[in-house]
Amino acid sequence: MRPSLIALALCLAPLAATAEEVGPPLSADQFDQLTLGKTITYSSGGEVYGVEQYRPGRKVVWAFAEGQCEEGDWFAMNDQICFDYHSQQVGLQCWTFHQSGDALVAWFEGNREGAPLVSLEEVNTPLNCPGPEIGV
Repeated sequence: MRPSLIALALCLAPLAATAEEVGPPLSADQFDQLTLGKTITYSSGGEVYGVEQYRPGRKVVWAFAEGQCEEGDWFAMNDQICFDYHSQQVGLQCWTFHQSGDALVAWFEGNREGAPLVSLEEVNTPLNCPGPEIGV
């Protein structure tokens, strides 16, 4: 990981630590407009958590920090955005996504008691997924 991402994670994580600092949950259309075509790095508790690439047709590729890539789809369920990676290793994951300034903030299953994921970096390049199963 690049040192600048570590520093950014440590600076941004406290910004979205409480529910009062974020807007309401994003709708599916709002979420799609903010993420489509981007690859976003997320942190949790000041540590890089993972990276997700958002493709057309609500398709995604997710990789935990230093982890293997998983292809999936996302869909809206009530006020949550749910990710289905079609694998037993990563089950259905539902989150509420919110805006906090320029960052996206997400709470697992909308539970604002836990630490949120906070977006650190957005790029317009694909996630690097070497291997025969998933390519860029």
